[in-house]
Amino acid sequence: MATVNNNLSDYDINSIPDATEMVFGIVVSEWNENITKGLLEGAYNTLIKHGAIENNIIVQFVPGTFELPLGAQTFFEKTKVDAVICLGSVIQGETKHFDFVCEGATMGIKDVTLKYNKPVIFGVLTDNTEQQAIDRSGGKYGNKGDEAAVTAIKMVKFQKEI
Repeated sequence: MATVNNNLSDYDINSIPDATEMVFGIVVSEWNENITKGLLEGAYNTLIKHGAIENNIIVQFVPGTFELPLGAQTFFEKTKVDAVICLGSVIQGETKHFDFVCEGATMGIKDVTLKYNKPVIFGVLTDNTEQQAIDRSGGKYGNKGDEAAVTAIKMVKFQKEI
């Protein structure tokens, strides 16, 4: 979703299902912690706002964005979550490291989704500058964490209805 002229936190509150009976894992990258803590706050608060019970939201941290897929996989292997929200921030540097981390995280998250047939939500910021990440983790463009939580709720509901 393009962010320009959009707020990641704007959505039709009435279109979000009740999350009372849902269980969520949130795996958060410790790298760029000043950004990922904002994403976590947004995701957590959005889940609560839509009825999720605190005890049904399990938060775990991993060292970096590249480790998010294994974190998500571990949630499915060790808990009974309905969905996992992956939160991370990768900021472009001077080397190709950015590309490798972004691609690895993206493909890994997709692979875990398909392996377990459960929603794994991509709440990873891939920005060119730290300011862009700040703007998307609770700043002027809202919070990608909010968007990730809404997506998780909708996908759990989707799977329960089919």
